[in-house]
Amino acid sequence: MAKLTVKQLENLTAADVGKRLSDEHSLFGVVKQRQEGIAVLFRFRYRTGTKSQDFTCGTWPGRSLKEIREERDAARSMLAAGRDPNEGRRLQRMEAMAADAEAQAAAQARLAEAESLKARITVQELFERWSTVELIRRKDSGKEVRRMFEKDVLPLIGAIAVEDIRKGHVTHVTDALLARGVNRMAKQIFSLMRQMFRFAVDRDILDGDPTAAIRKAKIGGRDTERDRVLSEDEIRDLRDQLPSASLLKSTELAIWLILATCCRIGELLKAQWQHINFKTGEWLIPAENSKNGKPHNVQLSPFALEKFKELHAINGKTLSDGKAQPAIWCFPNRAITDHVCVKSVTKQIGDRQRGDEAPMSRRSPYTKALSLRGGPWVPHDLRRTGATMMTALGVLPEVAERCLNHTEENRVRRTYQRYSYEKEMRQAWDLLGERLALLVRRDDGKVVLLPTTAKRRKTS
Repeated sequence: MAKLTVKQLENLTAADVGKRLSDEHSLFGVVKQRQEGIAVLFRFRYRTGTKSQDFTCGTWPGRSLKEIREERDAARSMLAAGRDPNEGRRLQRMEAMAADAEAQAAAQARLAEAESLKARITVQELFERWSTVELIRRKDSGKEVRRMFEKDVLPLIGAIAVEDIRKGHVTHVTDALLARGVNRMAKQIFSLMRQMFRFAVDRDILDGDPTAAIRKAKIGGRDTERDRVLSEDEIRDLRDQLPSASLLKSTELAIWLILATCCRIGELLKAQWQHINFKTGEWLIPAENSKNGKPHNVQLSPFALEKFKELHAINGKTLSDGKAQPAIWCFPNRAITDHVCVKSVTKQIGDRQRGDEAPMSRRSPYTKALSLRGGPWVPHDLRRTGATMMTALGVLPEVAERCLNHTEENRVRRTYQRYSYEKEMRQAWDLLGERLALLVRRDDGKVVLLPTTAKRRKTS
């Protein structure tokens, strides 16, 4: 049988549509009319058993005549090997589909991995999110926490992906703090990191908290609970030592006010004159200044009221355009733009208890001026001392707790016990004030000291 030529195919016209063309080795073509012109669909006819089948080899001119014949020859080779060409093509198509599906799956996996990597956030980014959602609601809008993290946490682990954080990363931060000898700071920062990572767990950023397996007690040892209470002899010593300690008069008054009101040092130094009512003898500590976020009304004893009056004589007025104007802050900073730093009084007292140590640069040279027989003390110990004196004077512990503005730990009592104890609190502050006035009085009269209790009540 004569072989078809390309010239013959090119000479086909619409009149040839439907015509069957034969080529050698059982290859035949059928002339078709396509939108783009004349085309010839070629098939290879073969027999398997008693059945004839057609194997499609391609369409001219989409495929060349040479390529079509090569496809036929490949089919003939498969037959010679005992394989059905159509079955072989079906298997090829299935393999191609499987390969394509595999390629698509691999592409999707790469895309998912890329998206996952893109979604992975660093500790720095987690901190910013935590800061925006949680820290912003704190009294200082999270400024102090940010300062601590930017100094001691983020430089070490800020660039690490949150998902990659392990116990070792957390202890790397705390170990660096312990190496500096700031054990309490290490515990505090550990607690803050735990809060941040638990925030991440709550937001499905993390599956588990990397700090969960770390015991806080293992970081720098257990906290030592302060129980320093000044004795009445020490209060009288304080009376005698303060005038020669070269303190600011306002600092001296702050010491007596903490003792007389049992307030926190920060609450006192943030006080404003608008919250002091000299007529009713009351001092309102607003919610934004109190530790538990609740306003606290302090009934000022005559002793405490007198100290506030002395303070007002010093800081009650400020000059503006050469004219005296009512001041805002009870303890203003040097620029009179805000309250004094809440650490200032603590530093002044600490400087005067350094003992034989050399004075710090540009700080007080009177390194023994406020040393007391019972050992070192800090402003917060005065708050504890005042509360202890209250209970020694017969004040009920629950009343003393209210004077301290402590939150009731028992939830049921906190929910249902709504009695204000206002009358009892006023009596407690008055009793304390009377006792302090007696202790600091300078005369020849003897003061009967209160009995020392075997166990002093620890307050904070």
